[in-house]
Amino acid sequence: MHDLVIAGARVIDPAQGLDAVCDVGFAGGRVAAIGAGLEGRARREGAGMILTPGLIDLHTHVYWGGTSLGIDAPAYGRKSAVTTVVDTGSAGPGNFAGFRAHVIEKSDVRILVYLHVSFAGIFAFSPSIMVGESWDMRLMAARDTVAVARDNPGHIIGIKVRVGRNSSGDNGIGPLLVGLDAADRAGLPLMLHIDEAPPSYAEVVELLRPGDVLTHCFRPFPNAPCDGQGKVRDAVLRARARGVLFDIGHGMGSFSWETARAMAGQGFWPDSISSDVHAMCVDGPAHDLLRTMNKFLALGMPLAQVIRAATEAPARALRRPDLGVLTVGGVGDASLIALEDREIALEDVLGEMVNHPQRLVAKGMVIGGQWVDCEPHPH
Repeated sequence: MHDLVIAGARVIDPAQGLDAVCDVGFAGGRVAAIGAGLEGRARREGAGMILTPGLIDLHTHVYWGGTSLGIDAPAYGRKSAVTTVVDTGSAGPGNFAGFRAHVIEKSDVRILVYLHVSFAGIFAFSPSIMVGESWDMRLMAARDTVAVARDNPGHIIGIKVRVGRNSSGDNGIGPLLVGLDAADRAGLPLMLHIDEAPPSYAEVVELLRPGDVLTHCFRPFPNAPCDGQGKVRDAVLRARARGVLFDIGHGMGSFSWETARAMAGQGFWPDSISSDVHAMCVDGPAHDLLRTMNKFLALGMPLAQVIRAATEAPARALRRPDLGVLTVGGVGDASLIALEDREIALEDVLGEMVNHPQRLVAKGMVIGGQWVDCEPHPH
């Protein structure tokens, strides 16, 4: 007898090539069985819905109460059926201890972290104050970053740095060089934010290593991944060929339909789909992970590929093969969602709207083998 059974859902697990209607049982906090006719002490009917491995949002900001960007991780998880959120640089080595004690360790939703190489992380990003943390090279704290990362291996999975006219000003690629050096010393991947030039998209992507993540990969002009004719830049193609990973990181300024159509038209889909949800975009234009996934369905990305980009692919970027898959004996996380025949208006960061006849809706999730009700916000 299992502790919990999700019965009769369409189980889509791209990591195992599974796409079938079946039951999934959970016991002892882990996946216990996948099959037919499973019995459990608790039972949830999944007919007409989709059960996936626990969804992973690879780019969020959830240092709630510690930064102006932070949103509440458990509330966000229930909104979008996300079982793992990855905070990307909200905290640096100077304030990570507070993030861990007051947010991470109290959250039922799993929180993993790309630690910012800036000493205090992203500390001045709000509607009234906007100071790029990479404007001052004195804040680039390579030694402290490596030390804190080594002391927190269960929580810190990578290093974050932001460059661009808005985030690094006249320092150009300087902060990136520090971030790469720290990531190399810590033995961790780097996630790089790029905004408007300088430096250029091509210039920074040439410096990334296999397994590093370029986020905001479908950002709009200026400094887009494609040129004025819509052709994918050669530096981008070279980076993918050597193993650099491309992440959406939608946010308030980093996804445009024009760029997305150009990239998709050449078969250049992102490795991972993420929301970059934070206090300034949680009510639009990003909203949440499911809304961002919906945009790729509207672009023609197959459903299984969209799910892979929010399960197996981010797990691979995190170097956490235990996540993003429904393996018997493995982590007992799963997301129950529905693809409903209800039109949805999908906005990009420039205000362009695309209507799509179907929408993804959160129905519930399993975290550590325990059922959690979802509370999706109305679209």
